[in-house]
Amino acid sequence: MTEQRLPAAMPEKPTLDGLEAVWVARWEAQGTYRFDRSRGRDEVYSIDTPPPTVSGSLHVGHVFSYTHTDTIARYQRMRGREVFYPMGWDDNGLPTERRVQNHFGVRCDPSMPYDPDFTPPGKPDAKRQVPISRRNFIELCERLTAEDEKAFEELWRRLGLSVDWSMTYATIDSTSRAASQRAFLRNLARGEAYVAEAPTLWDVTFRTAVAQAELEDREWPGAFHRIGFERPDGDGDGAGGTVGTVWIETTRPELIPACVALVAHPDDERYRPLFGTTVRTPVFGVEVPVVAHHLAEPDKGSGIAMICTFGDVTDVTWWRELDLPTRPVIGWDGRLLPEPPQGVPAGPYAELAGKTVHSARERIVEMLRESGHLDGEPRKIQRPVKFYEKGDRPLEIVTTRQWYIRNGGRDAKLRAELLARGRKLEWHPPHMRVRYDTWVEGLAGDWLISRQRFFGVPIPVWYPLDAGGEPIHEAPIVPPESALPVDPSSDVPPGYTEDQRGKPLGFAADPDVMDTWATSSLSPQIAAGWERDDDLFRRVFPMDLRPQAHEIIRTWLFSTVVRSHLEHGGLPWRHAGISGWILDPDRKKMSKSKGNVVTPMGLLVEYGSDAVRYWAANGRPGTDTAFDTGQIKIGRRLAIKILNASKFVLGFRSEGGGEVTEPVDLSMLAALGAVVAEATDAFESYDYTRALERTERFFWSFCDDYVELVKARAYDGDASAVAALRRALDVLLRLFAPFLPFVTEEVWGWWREGSVHRAAWPSAGELPEARHGDPAVLDAVAEVLRRVRRAKSEARLSMRAEVARLTVSGGQADLVRMAQDDLCAAGNVEEFVLDPGDGPLDAVAELTA
Repeated sequence: MTEQRLPAAMPEKPTLDGLEAVWVARWEAQGTYRFDRSRGRDEVYSIDTPPPTVSGSLHVGHVFSYTHTDTIARYQRMRGREVFYPMGWDDNGLPTERRVQNHFGVRCDPSMPYDPDFTPPGKPDAKRQVPISRRNFIELCERLTAEDEKAFEELWRRLGLSVDWSMTYATIDSTSRAASQRAFLRNLARGEAYVAEAPTLWDVTFRTAVAQAELEDREWPGAFHRIGFERPDGDGDGAGGTVGTVWIETTRPELIPACVALVAHPDDERYRPLFGTTVRTPVFGVEVPVVAHHLAEPDKGSGIAMICTFGDVTDVTWWRELDLPTRPVIGWDGRLLPEPPQGVPAGPYAELAGKTVHSARERIVEMLRESGHLDGEPRKIQRPVKFYEKGDRPLEIVTTRQWYIRNGGRDAKLRAELLARGRKLEWHPPHMRVRYDTWVEGLAGDWLISRQRFFGVPIPVWYPLDAGGEPIHEAPIVPPESALPVDPSSDVPPGYTEDQRGKPLGFAADPDVMDTWATSSLSPQIAAGWERDDDLFRRVFPMDLRPQAHEIIRTWLFSTVVRSHLEHGGLPWRHAGISGWILDPDRKKMSKSKGNVVTPMGLLVEYGSDAVRYWAANGRPGTDTAFDTGQIKIGRRLAIKILNASKFVLGFRSEGGGEVTEPVDLSMLAALGAVVAEATDAFESYDYTRALERTERFFWSFCDDYVELVKARAYDGDASAVAALRRALDVLLRLFAPFLPFVTEEVWGWWREGSVHRAAWPSAGELPEARHGDPAVLDAVAEVLRRVRRAKSEARLSMRAEVARLTVSGGQADLVRMAQDDLCAAGNVEEFVLDPGDGPLDAVAELTA
């Protein structure tokens, strides 16, 4: 037996503990993942990395999806492509504002003056928030997000993301603001951006407009109220009610003063005689027409409904298509306006003015009951109501002036073009394209991009004021692109001076900021240096991959396609890799709002980053996956096995390269060659999970069967066995590297130069001996060895127990003969008997007493 000598760099007792700190520092110092911008576009693989929302802490769902992206990035780097892999931070918008309000106990009041010495309360009180100026508020937003971003980067580094950390951006930094404003101004110049006064979905808590893509339906308690409208002439009857009364059923009786018509289906025989006539609203006595429209539902309630401005999106459709008047009653704060709409008597309206929607509803029900217009008691129901996805109160619809970008919602030609873009995009998995198509086909209007908030990218527009000091919205003033970014609230438009702000014949700033998606939709352009670094832009745009979750296909993915289509006339990337959700043990989506999230740092510390990455990589593309610490533990066992198996293999002295000559060694390399081909095909199809599964399955077979079979030969210094073991280890480390970057880098450093993550991805060509091997040899011998072990186990004997005679029979017996010596050594077999035949492989082990 030859002397065993370990490589100088290999520790006596390898461990996973502490690997993250060691290798994160070395990767940074050595620039392992630094992007080399000297490479041409055909040599670059660029990734439009999702900028996580900086509003607190990351959760295990982030670890899940970002690991998927990192496996692709590492694979592409090993395939010889220079990987452009930046990281962004999405730090503007409502989540940041809400976090700042709660964290510091403040609220933004734009009327307050700036206080350069402002210090947040020592003991913040969320119920008694201190009002501060917009500038002070923004400073606190920037302060808190900077702290969050440091924590996020620390976690991402520990997870092993192979990001180039010299290339980061934030969606509120000057670069992003300039890009966002530049794209908006170009949209405006081409007629793709426009301002309009229109009914708008409105969150009364945040006091901001909400886009269609940000809506979600939630079940909400309500009640149907059966209410009578009187016929002025007293003729006819309203579908079985009192003569002269038309009965409607509604869940929004507080909107009666906003009623502008009653509507029924044109084919509803009950109400045909009423079309073209009028009725009077209960309590208020306002005369409104009875009209016909196909969206009315004859089988819902009494079959006739009131049209109010505005109770829901159907009211908006009816109002627009039937050219009805407007009688708004809900204000931006969710309370009924202090003054009644034109034509509505002030007397009864005073009973409702200033009340919340809930209080107004209670009062109007009392008034209806007193006037005799309420039939019976309200009937309680649960119904779907629209909410802002981050809000906690039902949305209202108010009339506001907002900015829009055309997205095909009202343009059939543009919609068709955007659907065509979706067909040209490579989707992984392919069925996710259906979600894109369904969203585009169901658009009901253009993209509302303005928000009535504070921490965001300002709309880069001013308005001239007329002699009365009123803004002339039809003649916006815009800055030159060279001046971007601008903040109209503090910057002065061309041709004006600061002392003209807000004065007749002077100017006024547009007070709004852009929706966060209006900036995030430009993430490829921002990261790629659009109009800022032309050389970089040419090398990385359009990008290769957009990785993201499936629920934001309608928001982030679609809006990015819209911006690229309008600005560049093409797609922003070639591939879309879609991740699923992380589910809790009850199969519910993990989310901060539900309070069922798991924060990842504790998992990374307890189990190791490679173990957590292993669990994440087992989540198939586009598939929702349950959080499972059991699988994380399996990942840790795998990483430990790689350490121990590697130490075993490298413990054998290698004399030069060594030739692989023995049939079982050749068989193993042939099987490994097939694994390389399968893993490569899987990665090329963006199926990282299949690549991991195939590699892991082979590795365990390699350890349990092949290593046990050739161990004796290797200890005796057999060149074929040692060479085969080392070549297999070399390939396996590279196959595992995208998934388990720390343990593979550690082992690689024991005996190889450079980083495994800059090594070439394995190919069948580097295993020439595999052409001479038959995978069936190892399969057959391993099966016989398993039967020998089973016999010893059933006899409750040690695996080292002697087998007096082993008889192998069947059609594959000749394959077993090729590794007879290895089999006998591994099974401690005294006598080996071969009985070839045509039947299935069989083996009988006679144990020594």
